[in-house]
Amino acid sequence: MSVVEALSRTRGGKRLHWTDYAAYGYLVLGVFLMFGPVVWLALSSFKTQASLLEFPPTLLPMSQKEAVVSGYDKPLPLFTVTLPDGSKKLMGQVRRVGLQAQMVDPNAPDKPINVAIGQRQPIRELAFATSNYTDPLRQFAFTRYLGNSVFVTIVATIITLLINSMAAFALSIYEFPGRNAAMVGIIGTLMIPITVILVPVYLVVTSLGLINSLWAVILPGAATPTGVFLLRQYMMTLPRDLIEAARMDKASEWQIYARIVLPLSLPALAVLAIFSVMWRWNEFLWPLAVLTKSESYTLQIGLNAFQGELQVQWQYLLAMTVLTLIPVSLVFVFLQRFITTGIANTGLK
Repeated sequence: MSVVEALSRTRGGKRLHWTDYAAYGYLVLGVFLMFGPVVWLALSSFKTQASLLEFPPTLLPMSQKEAVVSGYDKPLPLFTVTLPDGSKKLMGQVRRVGLQAQMVDPNAPDKPINVAIGQRQPIRELAFATSNYTDPLRQFAFTRYLGNSVFVTIVATIITLLINSMAAFALSIYEFPGRNAAMVGIIGTLMIPITVILVPVYLVVTSLGLINSLWAVILPGAATPTGVFLLRQYMMTLPRDLIEAARMDKASEWQIYARIVLPLSLPALAVLAIFSVMWRWNEFLWPLAVLTKSESYTLQIGLNAFQGELQVQWQYLLAMTVLTLIPVSLVFVFLQRFITTGIANTGLK
């Protein structure tokens, strides 16, 4: 079945109602709003610095076409020049002085003429500036920053899943006085902004001697209230009969946690893993506070090196931003399959 047939199918063979067209239009608008900026970012990452500053901007990476002209060391930019008699001719620009440009015919380079800049139109061509990706890899420690970010993201996600799942297991499976109060206190920490606890946490990390260490980025945010709440709500839906049956079979609490609760909680763990990867990979403020040496920079802090006091190297910044989006996108696509299959397969067998 084609896409057109799938979109035009209706119940009972009736024609599409206006609400169907409105729904399709809403979906198309949503897709455009979600992926439009990403497409613009990806295409802009192949533009040169001059192309990024052009107005009006263009979607595709276009550049000034150049040609080698006899008698000149560098290629000359090509323009379509309107001559006084109304004819148009392809010419190269030698130099521009004010409102006048010195132009030469590539076939007769020894006869330059002066042309008003309003009488010429640049000849542009599609060109991808792949140097935006290769130059930072050679000139900056991009691979070091990438390795630091990968290490922080993987280790922090593993620790987050372990600590949050253990806390959620205790708050959902066990009955003890103050359980609800503890859960309210954990949820209440969501209302505390990071700027309020930034200085106290920084002092604790300093006293432990973890400044300029990647562990200073990993450990403070290991336990997240969002993760505890998410896993606790999911674990509360697990069948208690299964847990009681495991206890009757002399299974320890650690065995129940590792062999029963965690496998049944894989959908929630996958969601938390996606959140943790996104949080750690995109984290900027806290690593900026505790990492001052360049060899310890994460990728987000390293991207700040492309922003100078007087000039921002936008072409490099956009290209490296595209590279930072690839790992997060792959993780989301990979774990999304586990979410759907995990929800379908969760339960007693």
